[in-house]
Amino acid sequence: MFRHLSLSVLALALVTIAACTTKDNPDEIRRRTAEATESVRRDTKAVVEGVKEGMGRDNKAININKASREDLLTLPGISEHEADHIIAERPYDDTRDLVRRHVLPQAEYDKISDRVIADR
Repeated sequence: MFRHLSLSVLALALVTIAACTTKDNPDEIRRRTAEATESVRRDTKAVVEGVKEGMGRDNKAININKASREDLLTLPGISEHEADHIIAERPYDDTRDLVRRHVLPQAEYDKISDRVIADR
C-alpha cells in the first residue's frame, strides 16, 4: 500500500515538474491570455445583449383588455377580424379566455401567448 502511494506521489511530482518546464515563454502565455480574455468579453457582451432583447420583449406585452385595435394587429398572425373579435369579447380574466371563449383557435393563441396579458 505504501509503495503504491509513493508511486502516485512520484507520478504527481513528475507531472508537476513537466508542467513547470513547458516550452511556452511568458510572452506566448500573455498573448494566449489576452486572446482568451477578449473572447470572453465578446461572448459576455453577446449574452448581455440577448438578455436585454428578451427583457425588452417582455416589457412590450399587450393587455388584451385595454389594447387598441392597432396594438392587437401587431401580434403575430392576428387579423383585423380577430382583433375586432378580441375587443368585442372583453373583459378577460385570463389570456387563456381567448381560447376558452372561442375568440381564437389554440394554434393562433400559441403564437401570441407570450406577448399578451389580461390585466383589468
